[in-house]
Amino acid sequence: MNRIAKILTIALLAFTASSCEKVILTEPEDVQLEVNAHNISGQWQLLEWNGSGLAEGTYMYLDIVRNDKTYTMYQNMDSFTNVPHIVTGSYFLYTDVELGALIRGNYDHDGGDWAHRYVIESLTETEMFWVAKDDPSFSQLFIRVDSIPVAE
Repeated sequence: MNRIAKILTIALLAFTASSCEKVILTEPEDVQLEVNAHNISGQWQLLEWNGSGLAEGTYMYLDIVRNDKTYTMYQNMDSFTNVPHIVTGSYFLYTDVELGALIRGNYDHDGGDWAHRYVIESLTETEMFWVAKDDPSFSQLFIRVDSIPVAE
């Protein structure tokens, strides 16, 4: 009788273990941050432009400063050399009721305004995604970097 009880107990445990739902571990989704001067400040590298990576050898970095809402851009997208074209200016954040957080800016030295105003569609600790308000096909994906290698 004792032997039958053991066999039934083992069978019951085996059945219970096999019928349990399997737990699948997944990576947690990146937490979306509030779009404000504090959260966008820092150093960013343009990773994708209009859904594609940049041409080999080209780069664009942004150093966004929270306190005075200024930025410095280091890029060679219009010169294709190893010497960065450095552009400075100011940026402005505001909220559109329908679209959400937007950013616009201007260039110092009589450069005028940016060509587009951008909806900041996503902002996490590591990524920021902009889409032009007037042309949704124009998008930019930035990743946060620890330093800007061409700033020296």
